Amino acid sequence: MNGDGCGDIAGIAAKLRYIRRMGATVIWITPFYLTPFLDEGYDVSDHLQVDPRFGKLADIIAFIEQARELGMQVIIELLIQHTSDAHPWFQQARRSPASPYRDYYIWSDNDDDDTPPMFPGVEKSVWSWDDEAGQYYRHMFYRHEPDLNLTSPAVLKEIENIILFWLKLGVSGFRLDAASHLTKQAGSGDEKKGLWILEHMRRLIEQRNPDAILLGEVDVDVEVYKDYFGNNDRLHLVLNFWLNKYFYVSLARKSARPLRNAVKKMIVPPDSCCFANWLRNHDELDLEGISQKDKQFVLDTFAPDEEMNVYQRGIRRRLAPMLNGDPKRLAFCHAVLFSLPGVPVMRYGDEIGMGDDLELEERYAVRTPMQWAGSQGGGFSAADPEKFIAPIIDHGPYRYQKINVADSLLHRNSLLHRIIDIANTRSEFPEIAVAPFRLITLNHDARPAGAVHRKRDPQRHLDRLPRG
Repeated sequence: MNGDGCGDIAGIAAKLRYIRRMGATVIWITPFYLTPFLDEGYDVSDHLQVDPRFGKLADIIAFIEQARELGMQVIIELLIQHTSDAHPWFQQARRSPASPYRDYYIWSDNDDDDTPPMFPGVEKSVWSWDDEAGQYYRHMFYRHEPDLNLTSPAVLKEIENIILFWLKLGVSGFRLDAASHLTKQAGSGDEKKGLWILEHMRRLIEQRNPDAILLGEVDVDVEVYKDYFGNNDRLHLVLNFWLNKYFYVSLARKSARPLRNAVKKMIVPPDSCCFANWLRNHDELDLEGISQKDKQFVLDTFAPDEEMNVYQRGIRRRLAPMLNGDPKRLAFCHAVLFSLPGVPVMRYGDEIGMGDDLELEERYAVRTPMQWAGSQGGGFSAADPEKFIAPIIDHGPYRYQKINVADSLLHRNSLLHRIIDIANTRSEFPEIAVAPFRLITLNHDARPAGAVHRKRDPQRHLDRLPRG
Protein backbone atom coordinates (compact mmCIF):
# COMPACT_ATOMS: atom_id res chain seq x y z
CA MET A 1 0.00 0.00 0.00
CA ASN A 2 2.92 2.34 0.74
CA GLY A 3 4.73 1.55 -2.49
CA ASP A 4 7.71 -0.27 -0.98
CA GLY A 5 7.17 -3.50 -2.94
CA CYS A 6 6.06 -5.47 0.11
CA GLY A 7 2.45 -6.46 0.73
CA ASP A 8 1.10 -5.04 3.98
CA ILE A 9 -1.96 -4.96 6.23
CA ALA A 10 -3.19 -1.66 4.81
CA GLY A 11 -3.03 -3.17 1.33
CA ILE A 12 -5.22 -6.10 2.37
CA ALA A 13 -7.65 -3.68 4.02
CA ALA A 14 -8.02 -1.84 0.73
CA LYS A 15 -9.23 -5.10 -0.89
CA LEU A 16 -11.74 -6.14 1.77
CA ARG A 17 -14.80 -5.40 -0.37
CA TYR A 18 -13.41 -7.58 -3.15
CA ILE A 19 -12.83 -10.42 -0.67
CA ARG A 20 -16.35 -10.04 0.74
CA ARG A 21 -17.78 -10.13 -2.77
CA MET A 22 -16.49 -13.69 -3.09
CA GLY A 23 -18.70 -14.71 -0.18
CA ALA A 24 -15.91 -14.79 2.42
CA THR A 25 -16.96 -14.59 6.06
CA VAL A 26 -13.54 -15.25 7.60
CA ILE A 27 -10.11 -13.99 6.53
CA TRP A 28 -7.02 -15.99 7.50
CA ILE A 29 -3.90 -13.86 7.15
CA THR A 30 -0.38 -15.24 7.10
CA PRO A 31 2.24 -14.11 9.67
CA PHE A 32 2.86 -10.41 10.15
CA TYR A 33 4.95 -10.70 13.32
CA LEU A 34 8.49 -9.37 13.71
CA THR A 35 10.68 -11.70 11.68
CA PRO A 36 14.02 -12.07 9.87
CA PHE A 37 11.81 -13.31 7.01
CA LEU A 38 13.92 -16.35 6.17
CA ASP A 39 10.74 -18.46 6.02
CA GLU A 40 8.28 -15.81 4.85
CA GLY A 41 7.33 -14.81 8.38
CA TYR A 42 6.96 -18.29 9.88
CA ASP A 43 10.28 -17.59 11.62
CA VAL A 44 9.03 -15.32 14.40
CA SER A 45 11.36 -13.18 16.51
CA ASP A 46 8.57 -11.46 18.51
CA HIS A 47 4.95 -12.66 18.63
CA LEU A 48 3.68 -9.38 20.09
CA GLN A 49 5.12 -6.98 17.53
CA VAL A 50 4.09 -6.27 13.95
CA ASP A 51 7.00 -6.31 11.54
CA PRO A 52 7.46 -2.78 10.11
CA ARG A 53 7.39 -4.25 6.61
CA PHE A 54 3.73 -5.13 7.14
CA GLY A 55 2.56 -2.10 9.10
CA LYS A 56 1.87 -1.15 12.68
CA LEU A 57 -0.28 -2.51 15.47
CA ALA A 58 -2.82 0.22 14.70
CA ASP A 59 -3.09 -1.14 11.14
CA ILE A 60 -4.03 -4.58 12.46
CA ILE A 61 -6.68 -3.13 14.76
CA ALA A 62 -8.14 -1.01 11.96
CA PHE A 63 -8.09 -4.00 9.60
CA ILE A 64 -10.02 -6.15 12.07
CA GLU A 65 -12.61 -3.41 12.58
CA GLN A 66 -13.06 -2.80 8.85
CA ALA A 67 -13.45 -6.51 8.16
CA ARG A 68 -16.05 -6.82 10.90
CA GLU A 69 -18.05 -3.91 9.45
CA LEU A 70 -18.27 -5.88 6.20
CA GLY A 71 -19.40 -9.05 7.96
CA MET A 72 -16.04 -10.83 8.11
CA GLN A 73 -13.96 -12.13 11.00
CA VAL A 74 -10.15 -12.26 11.08
CA ILE A 75 -8.06 -15.23 12.21
CA ILE A 76 -4.28 -15.14 12.43
CA GLU A 77 -1.42 -17.64 12.56
CA LEU A 78 -0.52 -19.06 15.97
CA LEU A 79 3.11 -20.11 15.59
CA ILE A 80 4.17 -21.91 18.75
CA GLN A 81 5.90 -25.04 17.48
CA HIS A 82 9.12 -23.10 16.89
CA THR A 83 10.58 -19.59 16.79
CA SER A 84 13.30 -17.91 14.80
CA ASP A 85 16.83 -18.39 16.12
CA ALA A 86 16.88 -14.57 16.22
CA HIS A 87 14.19 -14.58 18.92
CA PRO A 88 15.45 -13.09 22.22
CA TRP A 89 14.38 -16.30 23.97
CA PHE A 90 16.80 -18.37 21.89
CA GLN A 91 19.56 -15.80 22.06
CA GLN A 92 19.33 -15.88 25.85
CA ALA A 93 18.97 -19.66 25.97
CA ARG A 94 22.15 -20.38 24.02
CA ARG A 95 24.36 -18.24 26.26
CA SER A 96 24.29 -20.41 29.35
CA PRO A 97 22.84 -23.69 30.64
CA ALA A 98 21.76 -21.67 33.68
CA SER A 99 19.73 -19.22 31.63
CA PRO A 100 16.02 -19.19 32.57
CA TYR A 101 15.36 -19.43 28.83
CA ARG A 102 17.43 -22.58 28.32
CA ASP A 103 14.41 -24.75 29.05
CA TYR A 104 12.37 -22.88 26.41
CA TYR A 105 13.98 -25.04 23.72
CA ILE A 106 14.94 -28.70 23.21
CA TRP A 107 18.65 -29.50 23.66
CA SER A 108 20.79 -32.64 23.49
CA ASP A 109 24.40 -33.66 23.82
CA ASN A 110 24.08 -35.87 20.72
CA ASP A 111 22.14 -36.01 17.47
CA ASP A 112 21.21 -39.71 17.59
CA ASP A 113 17.72 -39.36 16.14
CA ASP A 114 16.33 -40.93 12.99
CA THR A 115 13.32 -38.57 12.84
CA PRO A 116 13.20 -37.32 9.23
CA PRO A 117 13.24 -33.53 8.81
CA MET A 118 10.24 -31.81 7.25
CA PHE A 119 12.35 -30.62 4.34
CA PRO A 120 14.45 -33.56 3.09
CA GLY A 121 16.95 -32.42 0.51
CA VAL A 122 17.21 -29.09 2.33
CA GLU A 123 17.86 -30.21 5.90
CA LYS A 124 19.77 -33.41 6.72
CA SER A 125 18.69 -33.74 10.34
CA VAL A 126 16.30 -32.36 12.94
CA TRP A 127 19.31 -31.51 15.12
CA SER A 128 21.94 -28.80 14.63
CA TRP A 129 25.00 -27.98 16.69
CA ASP A 130 25.21 -24.57 18.35
CA ASP A 131 28.76 -23.50 19.18
CA GLU A 132 27.74 -20.94 21.76
CA ALA A 133 25.41 -23.31 23.59
CA GLY A 134 27.77 -26.26 23.31
CA GLN A 135 24.83 -28.55 22.53
CA TYR A 136 22.57 -29.66 19.72
CA TYR A 137 19.15 -28.03 19.41
CA ARG A 138 16.12 -29.60 17.77
CA HIS A 139 14.38 -28.11 14.72
CA MET A 140 11.68 -30.06 12.93
CA PHE A 141 11.69 -27.48 10.16
CA TYR A 142 14.62 -25.25 9.11
CA ARG A 143 17.76 -25.00 11.24
CA HIS A 144 17.02 -21.32 11.84
CA GLU A 145 13.70 -22.34 13.48
CA PRO A 146 14.47 -24.05 16.82
CA ASP A 147 11.62 -26.07 18.34
CA LEU A 148 10.01 -24.83 21.53
CA ASN A 149 9.87 -27.06 24.60
CA LEU A 150 6.11 -27.22 25.03
CA THR A 151 6.39 -29.19 28.27
CA SER A 152 7.90 -26.14 29.96
CA PRO A 153 5.45 -24.23 32.22
CA ALA A 154 7.27 -21.00 31.36
CA VAL A 155 6.75 -21.57 27.61
CA LEU A 156 3.08 -22.39 28.21
CA LYS A 157 2.71 -19.09 30.07
CA GLU A 158 4.27 -17.25 27.12
CA ILE A 159 1.81 -18.95 24.76
CA GLU A 160 -1.10 -17.91 26.97
CA ASN A 161 0.13 -14.31 26.85
CA ILE A 162 0.34 -14.41 23.04
CA ILE A 163 -3.20 -15.80 22.69
CA LEU A 164 -4.75 -13.32 25.12
CA PHE A 165 -2.88 -10.37 23.61
CA TRP A 166 -4.34 -10.93 20.14
CA LEU A 167 -7.82 -11.86 21.38
CA LYS A 168 -7.95 -8.58 23.29
CA LEU A 169 -7.13 -6.75 20.06
CA GLY A 170 -10.12 -8.35 18.35
CA VAL A 171 -8.96 -11.36 16.35
CA SER A 172 -11.64 -14.05 16.08
CA GLY A 173 -9.38 -17.06 16.29
CA PHE A 174 -6.18 -18.72 15.22
CA ARG A 175 -4.82 -21.10 12.62
CA LEU A 176 -2.58 -23.40 14.63
CA ASP A 177 0.52 -24.06 12.56
CA ALA A 178 2.08 -27.56 12.62
CA ALA A 179 -0.54 -28.80 15.10
CA SER A 180 0.37 -32.48 14.92
CA HIS A 181 4.05 -31.69 15.48
CA LEU A 182 3.44 -29.46 18.47
CA THR A 183 1.18 -32.00 20.18
CA LYS A 184 4.00 -34.52 19.87
CA GLN A 185 6.38 -32.00 21.44
CA ALA A 186 3.88 -31.30 24.24
CA GLY A 187 3.75 -35.05 24.90
CA SER A 188 7.54 -35.44 25.02
CA GLY A 189 7.45 -37.42 21.79
CA ASP A 190 4.01 -39.01 22.29
CA GLU A 191 1.39 -37.33 20.11
CA LYS A 192 -1.61 -38.59 22.09
CA LYS A 193 -0.13 -37.58 25.41
CA GLY A 194 0.37 -34.08 24.03
CA LEU A 195 -3.26 -33.48 23.08
CA TRP A 196 -3.73 -31.77 26.44
CA ILE A 197 -2.21 -28.62 24.97
CA LEU A 198 -5.14 -28.29 22.53
CA GLU A 199 -7.61 -28.55 25.39
CA HIS A 200 -5.65 -25.98 27.35
CA MET A 201 -5.69 -23.48 24.49
CA ARG A 202 -9.34 -24.15 23.74
CA ARG A 203 -10.35 -23.39 27.35
CA LEU A 204 -8.26 -20.23 27.38
CA ILE A 205 -9.74 -18.99 24.11
CA GLU A 206 -13.33 -19.72 25.11
CA GLN A 207 -12.91 -17.93 28.42
CA ARG A 208 -11.94 -14.77 26.55
CA ASN A 209 -14.19 -15.12 23.50
CA PRO A 210 -16.63 -18.06 23.30
CA ASP A 211 -17.16 -17.39 19.59
CA ALA A 212 -13.47 -17.51 18.63
CA ILE A 213 -12.24 -20.52 16.64
CA LEU A 214 -9.15 -22.72 16.67
CA LEU A 215 -8.28 -24.11 13.24
CA GLY A 216 -5.52 -26.71 13.10
CA GLU A 217 -3.01 -27.76 10.46
CA VAL A 218 -3.24 -31.52 10.95
CA ASP A 219 -1.88 -34.00 8.41
CA VAL A 220 -2.53 -37.43 9.97
CA ASP A 221 -4.25 -40.71 9.15
CA VAL A 222 -7.97 -40.20 8.71
CA GLU A 223 -9.00 -42.07 11.87
CA VAL A 224 -6.63 -39.94 13.98
CA TYR A 225 -8.60 -36.76 13.20
CA LYS A 226 -11.00 -37.69 16.00
CA ASP A 227 -8.20 -37.07 18.50
CA TYR A 228 -7.82 -33.50 17.30
CA PHE A 229 -11.52 -32.70 17.63
CA GLY A 230 -11.80 -34.55 20.94
CA ASN A 231 -15.26 -34.16 22.47
CA ASN A 232 -15.59 -30.68 21.00
CA ASP A 233 -12.93 -29.57 23.49
CA ARG A 234 -9.86 -29.34 21.24
CA LEU A 235 -9.89 -27.93 17.69
CA HIS A 236 -13.05 -26.41 16.21
CA LEU A 237 -11.88 -26.94 12.63
CA VAL A 238 -9.27 -29.24 11.12
CA LEU A 239 -7.65 -28.71 7.74
CA ASN A 240 -8.57 -31.82 5.78
CA PHE A 241 -5.32 -33.01 4.19
CA TRP A 242 -6.83 -36.48 3.80
CA LEU A 243 -9.56 -35.34 1.44
CA ASN A 244 -7.28 -32.92 -0.38
CA LYS A 245 -4.94 -35.73 -1.43
CA TYR A 246 -7.73 -37.91 -2.76
CA PHE A 247 -9.25 -34.98 -4.60
CA TYR A 248 -6.12 -34.95 -6.73
CA VAL A 249 -6.20 -38.71 -7.18
CA SER A 250 -9.76 -38.32 -8.54
CA LEU A 251 -8.73 -35.38 -10.68
CA ALA A 252 -5.78 -37.27 -12.16
CA ARG A 253 -7.80 -40.45 -12.79
CA LYS A 254 -10.86 -38.49 -14.00
CA SER A 255 -13.08 -40.50 -11.72
CA ALA A 256 -15.14 -39.56 -8.67
CA ARG A 257 -14.45 -42.95 -7.05
CA PRO A 258 -11.24 -42.09 -5.09
CA LEU A 259 -12.78 -38.93 -3.66
CA ARG A 260 -16.06 -40.67 -2.93
CA ASN A 261 -14.26 -43.47 -1.09
CA ALA A 262 -12.24 -40.92 0.89
CA VAL A 263 -15.41 -39.10 1.95
CA LYS A 264 -16.88 -42.43 3.13
CA LYS A 265 -13.86 -43.02 5.38
CA MET A 266 -13.95 -39.57 6.97
CA ILE A 267 -14.88 -39.41 10.62
CA VAL A 268 -17.96 -37.44 11.69
CA PRO A 269 -16.78 -34.40 13.68
CA PRO A 270 -18.50 -33.57 16.98
CA ASP A 271 -21.32 -31.02 16.99
CA SER A 272 -20.09 -27.46 16.38
CA CYS A 273 -16.92 -28.82 14.74
CA CYS A 274 -16.12 -29.48 11.09
CA PHE A 275 -13.41 -29.96 8.50
CA ALA A 276 -11.92 -27.19 6.38
CA ASN A 277 -11.33 -28.12 2.72
CA TRP A 278 -9.21 -26.44 0.07
CA LEU A 279 -7.78 -27.00 -3.40
CA ARG A 280 -4.26 -25.60 -3.00
CA ASN A 281 -2.54 -23.94 -0.07
CA HIS A 282 0.66 -21.92 0.29
CA ASP A 283 2.82 -25.04 0.67
CA GLU A 284 3.51 -28.04 -1.53
CA LEU A 285 0.72 -30.42 -2.51
CA ASP A 286 1.64 -33.16 -0.03
CA LEU A 287 0.97 -36.70 -1.30
CA GLU A 288 2.25 -38.65 1.70
CA GLY A 289 -0.21 -41.13 3.15
CA ILE A 290 -1.71 -42.39 -0.12
CA SER A 291 -0.62 -45.52 -1.97
CA GLN A 292 2.59 -45.38 -3.98
CA LYS A 293 0.60 -46.23 -7.10
CA ASP A 294 -1.80 -43.31 -6.60
CA LYS A 295 1.05 -40.99 -5.66
CA GLN A 296 2.99 -41.83 -8.79
CA PHE A 297 -0.09 -41.43 -10.97
CA VAL A 298 -0.74 -37.94 -9.58
CA LEU A 299 2.92 -36.99 -10.02
CA ASP A 300 2.99 -38.29 -13.60
CA THR A 301 -0.18 -36.37 -14.40
CA PHE A 302 0.45 -33.03 -12.72
CA ALA A 303 4.22 -32.88 -12.13
CA PRO A 304 5.94 -34.78 -14.93
CA ASP A 305 9.11 -32.67 -14.68
CA GLU A 306 11.53 -33.08 -11.78
CA GLU A 307 11.53 -29.32 -11.08
CA MET A 308 7.82 -29.56 -10.26
CA ASN A 309 8.50 -31.90 -7.32
CA VAL A 310 9.72 -30.97 -3.85
CA TYR A 311 10.74 -32.62 -0.55
CA GLN A 312 10.36 -36.11 -2.07
CA ARG A 313 6.65 -36.03 -1.27
CA GLY A 314 4.76 -33.37 -3.17
CA ILE A 315 4.14 -30.92 -5.97
CA ARG A 316 5.12 -27.25 -5.97
CA ARG A 317 2.59 -26.00 -8.50
CA ARG A 318 -0.62 -24.02 -8.42
CA LEU A 319 -3.87 -25.54 -9.59
CA ALA A 320 -4.23 -23.57 -12.85
CA PRO A 321 -0.96 -24.74 -14.46
CA MET A 322 -1.71 -28.32 -13.42
CA LEU A 323 -4.92 -28.07 -15.46
CA ASN A 324 -3.32 -26.12 -18.33
CA GLY A 325 -5.37 -23.06 -17.41
CA ASP A 326 -8.63 -24.68 -18.54
CA PRO A 327 -11.34 -22.40 -17.05
CA LYS A 328 -14.02 -25.10 -17.24
CA ARG A 329 -11.95 -27.60 -15.26
CA LEU A 330 -10.93 -24.92 -12.77
CA ALA A 331 -14.56 -23.92 -12.24
CA PHE A 332 -15.47 -27.59 -11.87
CA CYS A 333 -12.83 -28.03 -9.15
CA HIS A 334 -14.25 -25.11 -7.21
CA ALA A 335 -17.78 -26.46 -7.60
CA VAL A 336 -16.60 -29.70 -6.00
CA LEU A 337 -14.80 -27.80 -3.24
CA PHE A 338 -17.90 -25.84 -2.31
CA SER A 339 -20.00 -29.04 -2.31
CA LEU A 340 -17.85 -31.03 0.10
CA PRO A 341 -18.86 -31.50 3.74
CA GLY A 342 -17.14 -28.80 5.77
CA VAL A 343 -15.97 -25.23 5.24
CA PRO A 344 -14.31 -24.21 1.95
CA VAL A 345 -11.02 -22.32 2.09
CA MET A 346 -9.97 -20.18 -0.86
CA ARG A 347 -6.39 -19.08 -1.44
CA TYR A 348 -5.59 -15.73 -3.03
CA GLY A 349 -5.20 -15.90 -6.80
CA ASP A 350 -6.95 -19.23 -7.34
CA GLU A 351 -10.13 -17.39 -8.24
CA ILE A 352 -8.47 -15.90 -11.32
CA GLY A 353 -6.31 -18.89 -12.24
CA MET A 354 -2.91 -17.57 -11.17
CA GLY A 355 0.16 -19.57 -12.12
CA ASP A 356 3.44 -20.46 -10.44
CA ASP A 357 7.09 -19.56 -10.93
CA LEU A 358 9.20 -22.72 -10.99
CA GLU A 359 12.36 -20.62 -11.19
CA LEU A 360 11.88 -19.91 -7.49
CA GLU A 361 13.09 -22.43 -4.91
CA GLU A 362 11.01 -24.86 -2.88
CA ARG A 363 7.49 -23.65 -1.95
CA TYR A 364 8.22 -20.10 -3.05
CA ALA A 365 7.12 -21.11 -6.55
CA VAL A 366 3.47 -20.81 -5.41
CA ARG A 367 3.92 -17.66 -3.30
CA THR A 368 4.15 -14.95 -5.93
CA PRO A 369 2.47 -11.51 -5.59
CA MET A 370 -1.25 -11.18 -6.25
CA GLN A 371 -2.07 -10.05 -9.79
CA TRP A 372 -4.61 -7.25 -9.43
CA ALA A 373 -4.22 -5.48 -12.79
CA GLY A 374 -2.43 -5.54 -16.12
CA SER A 375 -0.51 -2.35 -15.43
CA GLN A 376 3.16 -2.38 -14.41
CA GLY A 377 3.68 -4.37 -11.25
CA GLY A 378 0.31 -6.05 -11.59
CA GLY A 379 -1.34 -3.58 -9.20
CA PHE A 380 0.57 -5.19 -6.33
CA SER A 381 2.77 -2.17 -5.63
CA ALA A 382 3.84 1.11 -7.20
CA ALA A 383 7.46 0.17 -6.51
CA ASP A 384 9.86 -1.00 -9.19
CA PRO A 385 9.02 -4.71 -9.68
CA GLU A 386 12.72 -5.44 -9.19
CA LYS A 387 12.23 -4.38 -5.55
CA PHE A 388 9.18 -6.58 -4.90
CA ILE A 389 9.40 -8.91 -1.91
CA ALA A 390 8.98 -11.76 -4.39
CA PRO A 391 9.11 -11.77 -8.20
CA ILE A 392 5.77 -11.21 -9.91
CA ILE A 393 4.95 -13.50 -12.84
CA ASP A 394 5.62 -11.30 -15.86
CA HIS A 395 6.06 -13.82 -18.68
CA GLY A 396 4.36 -16.90 -20.04
CA PRO A 397 0.65 -17.79 -20.17
CA TYR A 398 0.07 -16.80 -16.51
CA ARG A 399 1.73 -13.39 -16.67
CA TYR A 400 -0.01 -10.60 -14.80
CA GLN A 401 -0.67 -8.71 -18.03
CA LYS A 402 -3.01 -11.56 -19.03
CA ILE A 403 -4.22 -13.05 -15.72
CA ASN A 404 -5.46 -10.40 -13.31
CA VAL A 405 -8.49 -9.32 -11.28
CA ALA A 406 -9.28 -6.17 -13.25
CA ASP A 407 -9.67 -7.98 -16.56
CA SER A 408 -11.55 -10.86 -14.94
CA LEU A 409 -14.12 -8.50 -13.43
CA LEU A 410 -14.83 -7.03 -16.86
CA HIS A 411 -15.79 -10.37 -18.41
CA ARG A 412 -18.98 -11.97 -17.08
CA ASN A 413 -17.94 -15.43 -18.23
CA SER A 414 -14.54 -15.30 -16.55
CA LEU A 415 -13.37 -17.87 -14.01
CA LEU A 416 -13.62 -15.19 -11.32
CA HIS A 417 -17.31 -14.56 -11.94
CA ARG A 418 -18.03 -18.29 -12.03
CA ILE A 419 -16.36 -18.74 -8.66
CA ILE A 420 -18.16 -15.72 -7.20
CA ASP A 421 -21.46 -17.30 -8.31
CA ILE A 422 -20.48 -20.68 -6.84
CA ALA A 423 -19.37 -19.14 -3.54
CA ASN A 424 -22.48 -17.03 -3.14
CA THR A 425 -24.73 -19.99 -3.95
CA ARG A 426 -22.88 -21.99 -1.31
CA SER A 427 -23.45 -19.21 1.25
CA GLU A 428 -27.21 -19.77 0.91
CA PHE A 429 -26.78 -23.30 2.31
CA PRO A 430 -24.78 -23.08 5.56
CA GLU A 431 -25.90 -26.59 6.49
CA ILE A 432 -23.37 -27.96 3.98
CA ALA A 433 -20.70 -27.46 6.63
CA VAL A 434 -22.20 -29.66 9.32
CA ALA A 435 -25.41 -31.35 8.12
CA PRO A 436 -25.62 -35.17 7.97
CA PHE A 437 -25.24 -36.48 4.44
CA ARG A 438 -25.13 -39.64 2.37
CA LEU A 439 -23.38 -40.34 -0.92
CA ILE A 440 -25.36 -41.31 -4.01
CA THR A 441 -23.75 -42.96 -7.02
CA LEU A 442 -24.93 -41.67 -10.39
CA ASN A 443 -23.96 -44.08 -13.16
CA HIS A 444 -23.59 -42.02 -16.30
CA ASP A 445 -21.62 -43.36 -19.24
CA ALA A 446 -18.83 -45.68 -18.05
CA ARG A 447 -17.42 -43.47 -15.34
CA PRO A 448 -19.01 -43.10 -11.92
CA ALA A 449 -20.14 -39.67 -10.84
CA GLY A 450 -21.32 -38.86 -7.36
CA ALA A 451 -23.65 -36.68 -5.36
CA VAL A 452 -24.00 -35.69 -1.73
CA HIS A 453 -27.52 -35.75 -0.33
CA ARG A 454 -27.86 -33.61 2.79
CA LYS A 455 -30.66 -33.88 5.29
CA ARG A 456 -31.35 -31.11 7.73
CA ASP A 457 -34.85 -29.84 8.35
CA PRO A 458 -36.44 -27.74 7.12
CA GLN A 459 -34.27 -27.93 3.99
CA ARG A 460 -32.90 -30.82 1.95
CA HIS A 461 -30.77 -30.51 -1.14
CA LEU A 462 -28.50 -32.43 -3.49
CA ASP A 463 -24.99 -31.42 -4.54
CA ARG A 464 -23.74 -33.23 -7.59
CA LEU A 465 -20.05 -34.05 -7.93
CA PRO A 466 -19.37 -34.10 -11.70
CA ARG A 467 -17.12 -36.69 -13.27
CA GLY A 468 -14.53 -34.22 -14.59
